Amino acid sequence: MPQGGGTIVPAMNCDELMTRIQALEFTAVDLNLYLDTHPCDARALADYNQVAAALAQTVAAYERVCGPLANFGQSQSCGRWAWVEQPWPWETHG
Repeated sequence: MPQGGGTIVPAMNCDELMTRIQALEFTAVDLNLYLDTHPCDARALADYNQVAAALAQTVAAYERVCGPLANFGQSQSCGRWAWVEQPWPWETHG
């Protein structure tokens, strides 16, 4: 599990939050694949649930600080259409 896999999101900038989201998503997919072949592994299920909760909190923190993360009904845009205010992926240092 990535460092800081708990449910409290420390103060981070947008790049740090995105890196954490990517790590948590990778871990969630990996655990999901493992659970497909080991559905009775209670520890893996507990780890998956912890990672899923941390991911949800981190996404919420990212959206509060940096703006919406997903489109088409996955993220709300509060008060203005914020999609055009953020740099596009190719405009960041990637």
